[in-house]
Amino acid sequence: MQQRVQFDFDIHFTNGGSLTGTDFRLDIAGNTITDNELTDYIIADLRLLMVGQVIIRNKVIFTEAHKRTAINEPGQRTQFIDLSHTIEAGLITYKGLPAPIICDFLSREDSRNFYEEGTEFQIGKIEMVANTGTYLDCPFHRFPDGNDLSQVGLYAFTDLEGTVIRLPHNQSLAVTADHLKNHEIRNRAVLIHTGWDEHWNTDRYYTNHPYLTANAATYLRDCGAKLVGIDSHNIDDTSGRSRPVHTTLLRANILIVEHLCNLSAVPTSGFTFSAIPPKFKGVGTFPVRAMAKIR
Repeated sequence: MQQRVQFDFDIHFTNGGSLTGTDFRLDIAGNTITDNELTDYIIADLRLLMVGQVIIRNKVIFTEAHKRTAINEPGQRTQFIDLSHTIEAGLITYKGLPAPIICDFLSREDSRNFYEEGTEFQIGKIEMVANTGTYLDCPFHRFPDGNDLSQVGLYAFTDLEGTVIRLPHNQSLAVTADHLKNHEIRNRAVLIHTGWDEHWNTDRYYTNHPYLTANAATYLRDCGAKLVGIDSHNIDDTSGRSRPVHTTLLRANILIVEHLCNLSAVPTSGFTFSAIPPKFKGVGTFPVRAMAKIR
């Protein structure tokens, strides 16, 4: 026996007319569901357009056998997985680079001096280097004449067909071309899952980490990858001074995303990947909210 919700609703349309439902029942995955979630589900399930105000009435949650498979998120036919680390004040992403400073520019308390009683706002202030948290590299990061973030089109990092290639870090730190064979690569976001994100924000994270070899980068370039990501400290081996993977991929306009996480929750295929940065001019790297959308 599982949870269901029963409710009445009134839906008003922006182009006129309305729709009323009484004792409407839905299967739910948990013990609660908000009115907004119910609204989103009804709109999606009934494929409604031009929806205006929606009123949910007489909502009751009870236990009863489900009549159909429960949904993960009301109103959604896809599942979203967050692949980004949280950025917070003091976070060290790369040894030698300063941690971000996140503070109030205008605090809620100070804002009370400017607004009527009961009205207050917070305006945050952030100071950080571009290589913070989970971030995307574009060609300008490596080459002065390469495209910066303002010159990279949305198509380059949004809803890319994805492939996850798994190579646990306890099996090998070096990801070679041989590890990439027998996978769909052309025109895809290729995400390397090593599990190294388990060491995030610890001293171990920064050294002896998984990386791609130079021949792996050449293989990805020749196979026509669109973007390459890794859940590690760097896509290159940082024990030396050379960065052949950045050089090869960015010269070919193949974007890079480093410091991914949660790739264990993403299937090897059947998803799209997005990692969207702000549209900065003269910047080659910036944090992203990386995500997988599973169909």
